[in-house]
Amino acid sequence: MDMRYEAYCLIDPDFYDTPARAKGQSDNFELSLCPAPDGWVRSDLDNWVVLTPDGVDLPPQGWKIHVSACLDDARDTLTAVWDYCVPRRIAFKFLPSEDSLLLANAKYAPRESSGKFVTIYPVDEAQLATVLHELGSVLAGRPGPYVLSDLRWGSGPLYVRYGGFAMRTCVSPDGELVPAIEDAAGRLVPDVRGPAFRVPDWVTLPAFLEPHLAARNSTTVAGLPYRIESALHFSNGGGLYTGQDTRTGQRVVLKEARPYAGLTLDGADAVTRQRREREALERLRGLDCVPALLDHFVLGEHHFLVEEFVEGPTLNSMFVDRCPLVLPEAEDMDTEAYTSWALDTLDEVERAVDAVHGRGLIVGDLHADNMLVRPDGRVVLIDFEGAADVTDRQDQRLAAPGFVVPSGLSGVDIDRYALACLRFFLFLPLTGLFPLDSGKARHFADDIARTFPVPPGFFDDAVRMIAGEGTGAPAGSVAQAWPEPDHQGWTRTRASMTAAIQAAATPDRDDRLFPGDVEQFATPGGGLAFAHGAAGVLYALDAVGAGCHPDHEEWLVRHALRPEPGIRLGFYDGLHGIAYALDHLGHRDVAMKVLDMALGEQWQQLGPDLYGGLAGIGLNLQHFAAATGDPALRDAAFSVADILADRLGPADGAAEDAADDAYPYAGLLRGATGPALMFLRLHEDTGDPEFLALADRALRQDLRRCIVREGGAMEVDEGWRTLPYLGVGSAGIGLVLDDYLAHREDTPFHKSAAAAIRKATTARFFIQPGLFQGMAGMILCLSRPHPPGTAAQRDPVVAEHIRRLSRHALTYRGHFAFPGDQLMRLSTDLATGSAGVLLAVGSALHDRPVRLPFLAPSDRRNGPHGHMPPSPQGQEGGELP
Repeated sequence: MDMRYEAYCLIDPDFYDTPARAKGQSDNFELSLCPAPDGWVRSDLDNWVVLTPDGVDLPPQGWKIHVSACLDDARDTLTAVWDYCVPRRIAFKFLPSEDSLLLANAKYAPRESSGKFVTIYPVDEAQLATVLHELGSVLAGRPGPYVLSDLRWGSGPLYVRYGGFAMRTCVSPDGELVPAIEDAAGRLVPDVRGPAFRVPDWVTLPAFLEPHLAARNSTTVAGLPYRIESALHFSNGGGLYTGQDTRTGQRVVLKEARPYAGLTLDGADAVTRQRREREALERLRGLDCVPALLDHFVLGEHHFLVEEFVEGPTLNSMFVDRCPLVLPEAEDMDTEAYTSWALDTLDEVERAVDAVHGRGLIVGDLHADNMLVRPDGRVVLIDFEGAADVTDRQDQRLAAPGFVVPSGLSGVDIDRYALACLRFFLFLPLTGLFPLDSGKARHFADDIARTFPVPPGFFDDAVRMIAGEGTGAPAGSVAQAWPEPDHQGWTRTRASMTAAIQAAATPDRDDRLFPGDVEQFATPGGGLAFAHGAAGVLYALDAVGAGCHPDHEEWLVRHALRPEPGIRLGFYDGLHGIAYALDHLGHRDVAMKVLDMALGEQWQQLGPDLYGGLAGIGLNLQHFAAATGDPALRDAAFSVADILADRLGPADGAAEDAADDAYPYAGLLRGATGPALMFLRLHEDTGDPEFLALADRALRQDLRRCIVREGGAMEVDEGWRTLPYLGVGSAGIGLVLDDYLAHREDTPFHKSAAAAIRKATTARFFIQPGLFQGMAGMILCLSRPHPPGTAAQRDPVVAEHIRRLSRHALTYRGHFAFPGDQLMRLSTDLATGSAGVLLAVGSALHDRPVRLPFLAPSDRRNGPHGHMPPSPQGQEGGELP
């Protein structure tokens, strides 16, 4: 679970949105609403208010000062900083509100930026020393969270770090565009912002900071009676470690809590929550369904609980290993044995919760990752930070997505609601949809009963708890309305989903047109891009024949011609994909201008991948070279191929380690499969067998990272999980492998891999509906070999996959819509949301070819290289009939 998403759920009940939109709310600090002082310039940068004095030239990089603060004294701290910096004409920026400060210090906020409330920019080291001494005296004694990336000045709320002042970027060793600073030789290098203080190699720590570094390094774990063995988990509130009591040899778990950090929405910090857990475990002492509390100590202001180490996996991991839904369609499910295990485990969980209630407490944060299952099957409840007295009338303090209790429930009803969710979760883990549509409970109950032999009425109480009384009638109205996978159903689906996407559009905003994933806000211009922005949505609508949308195309044109500084260059994340979409939509002149912008940047050192790197750029250059006949674009595409070939290394086994460094991931979007696709298209264009050989080597690079699971399905192996998906799993590898086999049918290894990958696409369940990491991607992959509009008729797995989208289908303003990644909000984008689902269903049901860019459906009847003929408009889509 990616906990970043929680912060993006606070602004809009329907869609993910940036917390920066909270500006102007009632909790804003008064100074954030003030005009700039005379002789100063005020600007907004993301979620910061920036104040810069006229006539003061800041260096591009140097030592900066961060000021931390707690919620209850942030206003006074900001006033003190303002009153100090303004008369001295020292530039600074600050967060504008209590909400923005809370989110910056939240439990799952980025650890490298946590604690930063105000940033001050001294012009040189002399001014740095002056500000630290003078402002340090003013703010002495004020509490604030520790800024992990910085060096603390004394015991106060001031911290220092060497880094960039100006916005500059470079390409990191793994090919990502990242913030940059200049090294001693004048080269731009990554400005590393990790959760630990470090000084760049070419920078000398000022002498006046040396005592503070010594003080920082003086706190160690030496002398503790515990030996830390490994870290299990980190959050902004602290770490979770396994260890051993050196006095007894007993295995233990140590839970760390950082003061004033890791805030939850009620304002409680990690230390407060740890105190709650300690008090709860003391009250529950002697129960075998909770870990024993062994010790508590403070080290360097950090608080630690020491608990019994409980042998056994989490209930969630056991569910993942056992659930038969993930088996391919061709395999029989042992639903009876699984149901028996699930029912017994639920009984164990309920007995454990009853025992806690018997001590007068509620757990408050029940979910499958907060339960361990001992080897003998007994359940142990862990993590009591959200515990409360049964008489407490407050709302839920902590919650995991999928187990969020509706506002208004309190006391034991909080745990009862979570237990109702758990009852569903162990058979169909889509409980994250309940806050978006509580009627899904009846739909899921009926769905599960058709698959698993649960007792009659098993879900009745759970449905009433989740959906309320009198909920028997709807039985999942959205699911019932989801059309059949035929021509008539496709016409209805396309019209409804298009209406929902259009209704969600926000043409008055500059950051995004169509709401999508949180990645829209992660980089400048993300709301325009192909994966998560307007370019991909408009491409999908056109590709499935959903009509023209001139106003929205004009929005994309206008913003593409004046992109934000720092916009990415790649295909799915930046300018190349935007240029492709504009060209596809008929805006060739604008597309060429955007392409020229991209080619004017330093792109040669980007990573090799299709998503944001050279493979996507090279394929796009091939596209525009063919469309325009420009030999310079063709030459540029060949230069990309040369770079990618060099990164594959020599064609021998000794090159595997070097290739691993160049290609740290596997799959279509991030792995070597993207370069393989480019090499294949060059082979088709030129007939040069060397490109086919390079495609073979690139595909083998990714196939080495795959594993064949029990049952014969091949998936990408990430060590702790395996992935079958289109974007980051094996399905995308399979698409390109099929194209390779169209040229080399005499390759048994590749043929067997292709068959095993296809099996991975036929599983009965995928947690998300989206194109790149969900069910929609499997529909697109399985539909590709069939003539347009026939896949559901020819392949029963495709038809069932489309029917199963009803599980995820929701409504927005009366029309079909789909949730994005993490299932916490709706999304309309191509990668995660409705546009991607629409494209995938269209690939199965639309009467013209529907594809992702550069992945034309493979049909060797249309020529030696499987090229599909263009539609009458010269594009893949068309108008509504």
